[in-house]
Amino acid sequence: MTGTGRLTEGQLVAWRNFLQAHAVLVRRLEADLLAEHQLPLASYDVLVQLVEAPERRLRMTELAQGVLISRSGLTRLVDRLEREGLVRREVCDDDARGLFAVLTEDGFQRLRRASPTHLRGVARYAMDRLDDAQVAALAEICALLLDGGGVVPAARDGAERTRADQESSATEQTARG
Repeated sequence: MTGTGRLTEGQLVAWRNFLQAHAVLVRRLEADLLAEHQLPLASYDVLVQLVEAPERRLRMTELAQGVLISRSGLTRLVDRLEREGLVRREVCDDDARGLFAVLTEDGFQRLRRASPTHLRGVARYAMDRLDDAQVAALAEICALLLDGGGVVPAARDGAERTRADQESSATEQTARG
């Protein structure tokens, strides 16, 4: 591509395949979590973000950026998770307007039970279909698409979506206990 905004047929096919693969994988992962744990993928994603955070807590703004959901969408989601006892909110000591979302023990246990289902789905629907070279290429391509930094601007209201997966091996070990 030369920066003209025009794509070759091959580039269009690759882009459409990427979008379709993402949508299918997310739907399958969500279906597994709902069927086995009554846990939406977005809720699972919040719990993963919190388990990986220092002290298992994040400012709401950091959490919103990490899960790629709008602030208002995250507020509604955290409200629901709080009602379920999976997270709690804490006031930020150095900023009275700031709030932390904190993973509760019940939230950790729910994540611990759901993680094998999710990771099994990631393996079955994606990673087991790729050889080692393809996995390495996928990781490299995704890093390039994230401009090498992995930092994604926060979603604006109405532009909600969730990550299908960003667990590291450390998260898998933490969630499994």
